[in-house]
Amino acid sequence: MFSRARTVLSQLVRPLAAALVTGTADPRPPRSRRLRFRVPRVLGLLPFRHVDLVVVGDLFLAYILFVSNLAIYNPRRPEMALIPLLASLPMVLRDRWPVAAWRLSAGITIVGAIAWGGWDGRLPYTLPQMIVYLLCTYSIAVRTGRDVALGVWGVSVLAAWIIHPDSMAWAAVVVAVAVLFGYNVRTRRTATSRLAEERQAAEEQRNARVILEERARIARELHDVVAHHMSVIAIQAEATPLQARGDPAKLESGLADIRHLSLAALAEMRQVLGALRGEHGRRETAPQPGLDRLDDLVATSRGAGLRVSVHVRGSLDLPTAVGLSAYRILQESLSNAMRHAPGSSVTIEIVRTEAELRLRVANGPGRGVPAASAGAGGQGIIGMRERAALLGGTVNASRDPDGGFVVRAAIPLTEDGR
Repeated sequence: MFSRARTVLSQLVRPLAAALVTGTADPRPPRSRRLRFRVPRVLGLLPFRHVDLVVVGDLFLAYILFVSNLAIYNPRRPEMALIPLLASLPMVLRDRWPVAAWRLSAGITIVGAIAWGGWDGRLPYTLPQMIVYLLCTYSIAVRTGRDVALGVWGVSVLAAWIIHPDSMAWAAVVVAVAVLFGYNVRTRRTATSRLAEERQAAEEQRNARVILEERARIARELHDVVAHHMSVIAIQAEATPLQARGDPAKLESGLADIRHLSLAALAEMRQVLGALRGEHGRRETAPQPGLDRLDDLVATSRGAGLRVSVHVRGSLDLPTAVGLSAYRILQESLSNAMRHAPGSSVTIEIVRTEAELRLRVANGPGRGVPAASAGAGGQGIIGMRERAALLGGTVNASRDPDGGFVVRAAIPLTEDGR
């Protein structure tokens, strides 16, 4: 029980100690631009470069309260003219040092009450003193924690009870209003600051997600470019010596084809990697490939030994995203046929309806052994499915009973692409 009583006493004493001794204030929040402006160059000899309207208002109010207190005290105690000056001083300090300003205001209020109280049955507080004290109380509630605010209220109530018990009730209510109003402002500022931090964190997370999505997109693009062009180059490099059989003209023609494919691969890789350049770096602006380059894709595949036939129904004037995805799906399907079924017959069917674009790529069994240097791949079908899924489409890949392979894709069309 003694331990519990000590805990309760500690909880009661801690706010009072925080208000009188240990409490500190938060840094002054940034001032609105509407309350702060630069000094004109004409007045450049002044010791300050900015004018703070809040500080100017506090100085003006301090002067008014000083004059008012001076008019109250001098007729009765001319020797106490120092009290009005000290009573208005907290107004000058409350913006920069709110805790010190409140402590000074509390001490001067007690001294003034002792000097002023008891005359003609009046309250022992002058109106200017009460205004200064309540403003300092509001400032300390705005800039300090809950313990300090409770301690300020507790000290105020105790001081009112000691100095003038009859005024304790209304003093408790008036000071509580100032404390609650200031604490409410502090709570709202804190909530606004946290909301701004959460928004910033959410924006950073969104930017990070965009970066990751962009990296994934670039990785898919690079996979498609490398998988297709490098497969063709590898097959051409193996097939050219066999086709030439010592004929310099055929050998030169084959090497020229390899060079052309290499340059095309480099150009596409440069275009994709242009998105990785810095903020101030030069970016590539060449358009992404679409089905308008279908003839080039088919020609490259035929040059690698595939027998490709194409059947198109409907217009190939597609939205950019749909055209790029369709191109990459066809490119990856042809690359798979080159790797796993070299020399096979490939049929490409492209059907555009009002609602979607349908693709079908079917290759028969290869006429030779798959090139070992072409690589095994492994991520192509996954990449095709991801591309289609981003646009709300689907990709299905399966083997034919005759030993071939079929890829089917369906990609919805947007309204502006119809």
